[in-house]
Amino acid sequence: MYLLMFFILACSLTCHCSHDQGASDDCNYLERITVSMELQKTGFHRELVTTVQFKNIGLFDKILLVHTWPKDIYVDPFQLASLGDQRNWEMLLDSTIDLEMPAHKSPQFDTYLFPHLEELTSGQINLTIPIHGRYQKPSNDGNPSFNSIDIHPPNLLLRLVETCTQLNKLGSTIVVDAPCTADNSSTCQWIKVQPQKVVL
Repeated sequence: MYLLMFFILACSLTCHCSHDQGASDDCNYLERITVSMELQKTGFHRELVTTVQFKNIGLFDKILLVHTWPKDIYVDPFQLASLGDQRNWEMLLDSTIDLEMPAHKSPQFDTYLFPHLEELTSGQINLTIPIHGRYQKPSNDGNPSFNSIDIHPPNLLLRLVETCTQLNKLGSTIVVDAPCTADNSSTCQWIKVQPQKVVL
């Protein structure tokens, strides 16, 4: 009887130690991530291609890109829905989009972009979002004018599979609350990562 109890206790301790060793002490992979953006097409109807490159994808199971769009830009929810399986992401909007409102009457808004990682085999993912320019306020003198529109890089959030025991040593990494999925508004804790390099 005592031998059996000793064997069970020894087994439990071995399993516990193995789990602790599986935790990642080296969190540097969170800082070896690059984000690049490229604006394609011309005119009012464009495509923004965002590329995320990373290492050790096995250490996290979800990525979330939070875009804050200027008032001069909108995304068309009906167009996004019509893309169906042609896209490798899901999107959640933080507000209702008025497709007809001009830029000077429109607020900025956020989108939460959830890439599909199930079939990802490399350390890079390309995400193409169709975006549209809003009409500007007419000029008083009737002469056409041109405005510059700044599209800032998205915030990059990760859900980790393993726990980084030295996460507090990374000054550029913080924990934030954000939607868990594109299907509902419940929130989860995500790790906000400052990419090593942002290319526009």
